[in-house]
Amino acid sequence: MTDTPPNLPLDDGADDAARDISEVPAVELINTVAVHLLSAAAVKVGLADDPQEQTDLDEARKLITALAGLVTAAATEIGDHHARPLRDGLRSVQLAFREASAIPDAPGAGPGEKYTGPVN
Repeated sequence: MTDTPPNLPLDDGADDAARDISEVPAVELINTVAVHLLSAAAVKVGLADDPQEQTDLDEARKLITALAGLVTAAATEIGDHHARPLRDGLRSVQLAFREASAIPDAPGAGPGEKYTGPVN
């Protein structure tokens, strides 16, 4: 049993996190999430240091599709200056996915292509 008084809430840092995130501009948050998705997708398609251990195309498909949806939906909100590098990165992982696939998807059926159109 602890000596903590029963009526005091535990401080889990949630209030600090909420205050910190409230100060971050939306463009920065969107870019941060997109870069995390892009990095994870690159690892899962085999573009990391140990591709044989880290490649997982099923996981890559999910990450790329989520990234494509985010980039497509947010492009008009974040502006071309921020969207262009994200689109370039997205296209790179889409192409890497296509190269890594033993059985290629039909044009327009690859990960994220329902949002971006076919990637060749």
